[in-house]
Amino acid sequence: MTPARNHFFALALACLLAVPALAAPATSLLDFGSEAGLARLAEAHAKADFAALANHFEAQSNALFCGPTTAAIVLNALYARQPGLPRDRSRLRPEDRDHLPPGADISLPRYTQDIVVNRGAKPRARVLGGVSVDAGAPRRDPGYQLRQIDELLRANGAETQLVVVDDAMPDARIREALRRNLGQAHDYVVVNYLRSAAGQPGGGHISPIGAYDEASDSFLVMDVNPSAYGWVWMPTSALIRGMRSFDTHENRGYILVSPR
Repeated sequence: MTPARNHFFALALACLLAVPALAAPATSLLDFGSEAGLARLAEAHAKADFAALANHFEAQSNALFCGPTTAAIVLNALYARQPGLPRDRSRLRPEDRDHLPPGADISLPRYTQDIVVNRGAKPRARVLGGVSVDAGAPRRDPGYQLRQIDELLRANGAETQLVVVDDAMPDARIREALRRNLGQAHDYVVVNYLRSAAGQPGGGHISPIGAYDEASDSFLVMDVNPSAYGWVWMPTSALIRGMRSFDTHENRGYILVSPR
């Protein structure tokens, strides 16, 4: 195996496996499924987005698809039951049509992880770690960076506001922007953060945010990788620390998503 491929698989495994040496100091993350976690949602006021996101929630299909999964969830929440949605035929086999009346279409109108990837500018092969050439030099760029997931959302019909969380941006400004969005329906928050900087083991990640609780000053991260992590209440300081981390070209951050 070449050194470049070894490096790529090491990055992919870092998204899934614990990396204690990189972990930030312990933070008061709270499991959403616990009695206290459920009570926190009941008491939270800024949770207008939660029901729609939960209704359309799905798990990422592989370790590199946290971005497309988040995009599919948010797009379905934005446009559910509206005309013009793509049809999901991914689970229909050719032989299934033998049992249907001629011309019948039992597929459902919804965005899927594959559909959103195919509409974006970044080729699927590159998302999965294929070599691309940038300025004449071959390189790998698996998964999605913040601006790439922003492009993916726009390519699939959403309006977005991208915010890179740099060192100069006040925490209070970030908290208020996310809280305001979560307090009103029909727009959503996507966060791109580094797990190890936010008190979790692992690497870079993308997920939607479902609620904010003022009493505990924490956000509900609806993690799209439930096989390794669960939905969790994350203190604002931890989430911002995770977003205020460097990724390839610039810091991570968040995207406010609304219908076009």
